[in-house]
Amino acid sequence: MKNAVIIKSFPNGLSIFLDSELPFSQLLNEIALKFSESANFFKDASMVLSFEGRELSDQEERQIVDTISANSRLNIVCIMGKDKETERNFVRALQQFSFHQEVMDNAGQFYKGTLKDGQILETENSIIVLGDVYPGACIISSKDIVVLGGLYGQAYAGGNGEDGHFVVALEMSPEKLKIGDFKYKTSEKQSKWSIKPKIQPKIAFVNDARVMIEPITKELLNDLPF
Repeated sequence: MKNAVIIKSFPNGLSIFLDSELPFSQLLNEIALKFSESANFFKDASMVLSFEGRELSDQEERQIVDTISANSRLNIVCIMGKDKETERNFVRALQQFSFHQEVMDNAGQFYKGTLKDGQILETENSIIVLGDVYPGACIISSKDIVVLGGLYGQAYAGGNGEDGHFVVALEMSPEKLKIGDFKYKTSEKQSKWSIKPKIQPKIAFVNDARVMIEPITKELLNDLPF
């Protein structure tokens, strides 16, 4: 159907306009067709998605992501809202961590893809994950961890015993998190994991023998001993 699915690019990814009246099953077919036709154009680029024109449930968002993945080689980093504040946060996170020279120099390893329940990724280097870490999955790094997606599973950083290590995620909701000898403790009940339409990049770091999780701001980054 003409104009049922319209793909537009913006500086940090793709904005997908979805027809609000078309039955969802037909909409998925249109999405599959659009991305199949565009597969050679997008190739294996890492993209952020923004949906417009239609209210979507978490399950529908996941179905759309699965359909896009099945009909293209795109690596979908996360889903974000198109509002300016969220986009600024995303850009700041990428600039400060994914492309920050100090992180890149120490990174040593990238992992493209999603870590699912039962999967463990362990490395002696810092690592940048281009994807989500699902509940039941685990990342273990002797140095730093940067997740350009959602951290919903477990993360253990700073295993080399040195100070100043950190964990960053665009969506920070870990089951367990540890930096060096210090575990993150919270009294809040963890909500059931889901892909969220908006993101708030956060950083976990050690301060006064406690693991703190804070939203990323320029002022905070300037004060951290990295």
